[in-house]
Amino acid sequence: MTDESETVDAFHRGAFHIVQPRGRGHRSGMDAMLLAALVDDERPIRVADLGAGAGAAGLAVVSRLDRAEAVLFERSSDMAAFARKSLMLPENARLANRVSVIEADVTLIGKARNEAGLVDDSFHHVIMNPPFNDASDRLTPDALKAEAHAMTDGLFESWVRTAGAIMIPGGQLSLIARPQSIGEIIAACGKRFGGMEITPIHPREGENAVRILVTAIKGSRARLALRAPLVMHEEGTHKFSAFVDDLNNGRAAYSRRGR
Repeated sequence: MTDESETVDAFHRGAFHIVQPRGRGHRSGMDAMLLAALVDDERPIRVADLGAGAGAAGLAVVSRLDRAEAVLFERSSDMAAFARKSLMLPENARLANRVSVIEADVTLIGKARNEAGLVDDSFHHVIMNPPFNDASDRLTPDALKAEAHAMTDGLFESWVRTAGAIMIPGGQLSLIARPQSIGEIIAACGKRFGGMEITPIHPREGENAVRILVTAIKGSRARLALRAPLVMHEEGTHKFSAFVDDLNNGRAAYSRRGR
């Protein structure tokens, strides 16, 4: 059951639903759907969603890929509780047995990380939508939202380090971030990941990018590739372009060029 402090929101045109806090915390939307679209794999796979929040991105992956399983890792006990509520919804019955929730800090290292459930060499894909606001940005009185959005020093290094540890060789890292983080992301991937593909996301033709999509392969030595941009909206409107609408609604994946 939900109450007035929560909403139940449909994604992928009603293929799954998410319980989210109303008026506080981070609410999932297009970023989560674009992130999920980066996983394009028809094999039986295990996917780790780091900083999963209420679980929108991880659920979007298993909604589209029938042979995928996902583990939602979330540090906030409040947001992990929303993810568990999402799995209990009747609308998600066909997906719930392929998704689990673990409360864990993804910045843990070594033995503590493994004991928290972030087990070495155990996932084919790792997806992440890390906090993206600098700590000096506009502060919010919403503690739940501040925790989800505030970037700390070395954040990408610690999150990508965990991704590299829990992923099998040849596994894929996928993330969405702001363009100003591109240097930190490349540095964090370092020698852990190669074959990086970066896609800028522009609101409309002629407007600056507001997000980047990044994929990389553990252990690859392939060079970085800058892909053609994704343009979200048709000129002069808020209507999504046809391909972006397909990505948002789980009808398409954003496949790597270097597969």
